[in-house]
Amino acid sequence: MAKTTVVVVDDSALVRSILTEIINRQPDMQCIGAASDPLAAREMIRNLNPDVITLDVEMPKMDGLDFLQRLMRLRPMPVVMVSTLTERGAEVTLKALELGAIDFVAKPKIGVADGIRALAHDITDKIRIAAKAQIRRLPPAPTAGAVGAAAAHSTAAPRPAAPIASLGRLSTEKIIFIGASTGGTEATKDVLINLPADCPAVCITQHMPPGFTRSYAARLDGLCKIRVKEAQDGERILPGHGYIAPGGMHFSVERSGANYIARVQDGEPVNRHKPSVEVLFQSAARVVGQNALGIMLTGMGADGAKAMKVMKDAGSYNFVQDEATCVVFGMPREAINAGAADEVLPLQQIATRLIERLRSTAGMSLNRV
Repeated sequence: MAKTTVVVVDDSALVRSILTEIINRQPDMQCIGAASDPLAAREMIRNLNPDVITLDVEMPKMDGLDFLQRLMRLRPMPVVMVSTLTERGAEVTLKALELGAIDFVAKPKIGVADGIRALAHDITDKIRIAAKAQIRRLPPAPTAGAVGAAAAHSTAAPRPAAPIASLGRLSTEKIIFIGASTGGTEATKDVLINLPADCPAVCITQHMPPGFTRSYAARLDGLCKIRVKEAQDGERILPGHGYIAPGGMHFSVERSGANYIARVQDGEPVNRHKPSVEVLFQSAARVVGQNALGIMLTGMGADGAKAMKVMKDAGSYNFVQDEATCVVFGMPREAINAGAADEVLPLQQIATRLIERLRSTAGMSLNRV
């Protein structure tokens, strides 16, 4: 079989050398070029036509994000970001994922050589996943005429965003559970921004390493009607709030009297992941039962698929993202194959159907009173 070809883009000669070595040790991939800046990378991509590139963020001549944005507009291709594990690194990485990067590797700030070698398995796994992912092209940059027209209207009052209708008095017993991996940061955002401020609590496990989930939660909090934060052990799970599993910790829900509470704990990886969707969904089935609503979004592998079937058997109603809108149709496919899905939908329809389902079940509850 043809090998996956990779171009490495990083301003550090040491990092380029180590990444090249790691890639070339794999029987199914080959590093065909290594560039020290985006301008050199542009020529390599044009001449060598790689399957995947790895891209650093802070580089000379052109910022990695600027390069990524141009690349995804003009020649969309799979990109794995190599980001320093800092607060700024986390924020920039989230922007890169928004621009279309498939995934990222968090390289340590200190002890870079040993740190990258320790991440060899993770790096090569992500390159393999990226090579098979569905790529989206960014819309073209606005033309000068369009920019001028926008400026001419800038003094007018901005058109308000369409309001999201209130759900009214729904049972506080309901909880929405979301599981996601590769491509999931943007998919989860697309669901959450379409939920009203008074929707039931949302518990989310997105496969992310430590140091990135706090920035991710803060970003979502600024975009959504609901409040979004990293989950904290022992806190109450409240309606109108979203809770993100902290990177490197498992997240589940428990019952304490009349309340649901968050349980955030260390432990062994489950399905190779920590946090694991399996852990969250198992707790949904055990603790929340028929008051749970499950959502499985884009991601590689099978994490959470079996537990989502247990949720369904316990009375949950489950939505699964369809193949056409997934970056990687791994976890959703496994959930469907496990018989866990009640509805398989394009990403853009999941929030709408979720709200309709909540309204219909609220109506049924009122009719039984």
